[in-house]
Amino acid sequence: MATSTTNALAGEESPGPSPKTGSGRTGQRRSALLHRLDLKGAPYAFVAPFFVVFAAFSFYPLVYTAWISLHRVELATLDVMEWVAWDNYVDLVNDSRFWNALQNTFTIGVISTVPQLLMALGLAHLLNYRMRASLFFRVASLVPYATSVGAAALVFTMLFERDFGMINWMLGVVGIDPLDWEADKWPAQAAISTIVIWRWTGYNALLYLAAMQAIPAERYEAASLDGASRWKQFTHVTVPGIRSTIVFTIVLSTIGATQLFGEPLIFGQGPNGVTGGADNQYQTLGLLLYEEGWKNYQMGRAATVAWAMFLLLILVFAVQRLIRRLRPRTP
Repeated sequence: MATSTTNALAGEESPGPSPKTGSGRTGQRRSALLHRLDLKGAPYAFVAPFFVVFAAFSFYPLVYTAWISLHRVELATLDVMEWVAWDNYVDLVNDSRFWNALQNTFTIGVISTVPQLLMALGLAHLLNYRMRASLFFRVASLVPYATSVGAAALVFTMLFERDFGMINWMLGVVGIDPLDWEADKWPAQAAISTIVIWRWTGYNALLYLAAMQAIPAERYEAASLDGASRWKQFTHVTVPGIRSTIVFTIVLSTIGATQLFGEPLIFGQGPNGVTGGADNQYQTLGLLLYEEGWKNYQMGRAATVAWAMFLLLILVFAVQRLIRRLRPRTP
């Protein structure tokens, strides 16, 4: 006590913090800041590559396509744009080809998606049981999906050929007159749907199979003890257990049907493939987009068709969500 008083009276300053202590606190602050950045910033750093690729190859083309759809742009002079505002959309709504392509897209989508998903569900149910060579059948179901759309469409085009196709030969064996599959509307759409069904049934079946194998075995055992048959187990245990996967495949099939392009293009065998037949009897929205942009050289109108397809998908999913919300829930 006396010493400190003497030093104060003598005017001596009390010693301050040592330099080592100050540098230590700075290092602690830096470490804490890096730790917070690591905890909060690392997740964003991990997902950043996806968003960069998405912005470059999906978001920017989407926005730029919307901008082009508001202009009159020709394929030969992409750098020359004439502002027309909503004229391209008005012309599209008043174009009978658009409504014809929309109807064809809807009908082909329905007659290809519904049988495809039903067959995939049945095939997955069979593969879910223990059977010999199950691995072989699972791999074989993916072969159509691995086959290119060009090869598949060419093979089926030969099968559905009017004069020498195997399908017409089989129809002739049972006494049915041969059909002109490419010239008539409904036969053409049925043939194109057959290609889609062949390519995607196995893929959807494996999705269903993976979901089925995630269902606990205790549910089947309890249903069996209650006397449920195989069919009741399928309808009351399997289908409710994979409901989310079924919805997922419906969404994928809807998107695929809206973007249907390769199958009808190759099925047309030449110039008729772009127009979807001589009378546009199987022209889809994807073919109409291609015709406007790369046959008529009107990129603005092609961009308008692309955005119309995008808006239609949003409308379909909005209606689906609304129906799901309004549907009464079972207790």
